[in-house]
Amino acid sequence: MKRQQTSDGFTLVEIMIVVVIIGLLASMAIPAFQKVRTNSQDKAVLNNARQLSAASDQYYLENGVTTVTLTDLVGPTTYIKALNTVAQEAYPSYLTQGTTITITGVAGARTITYAP
Repeated sequence: MKRQQTSDGFTLVEIMIVVVIIGLLASMAIPAFQKVRTNSQDKAVLNNARQLSAASDQYYLENGVTTVTLTDLVGPTTYIKALNTVAQEAYPSYLTQGTTITITGVAGARTITYAP
């Protein structure tokens, strides 16, 4: 009586099917992740702009001026302790009462505008 050999491994076709399925799942998940990341960065930058707007309004009221520098608002003993950047964005050096705040270079490509 002869014994038949059994193979306990995977065939090449089975492995290829698994690789294709993983590739399809990744091709759907990566764009969704990038969209969530972009939205999160934009919301964080917008929140920073809101804080700058509120701090500049307080500065205008206390000092009777209509323009303030970013260095007068951000620092350990000023209105905003720290302005944490999230996507290498650039905030304006001067803020003027009643004008929009434009943040450029968000993730190197986007611009966000906040109108107080």
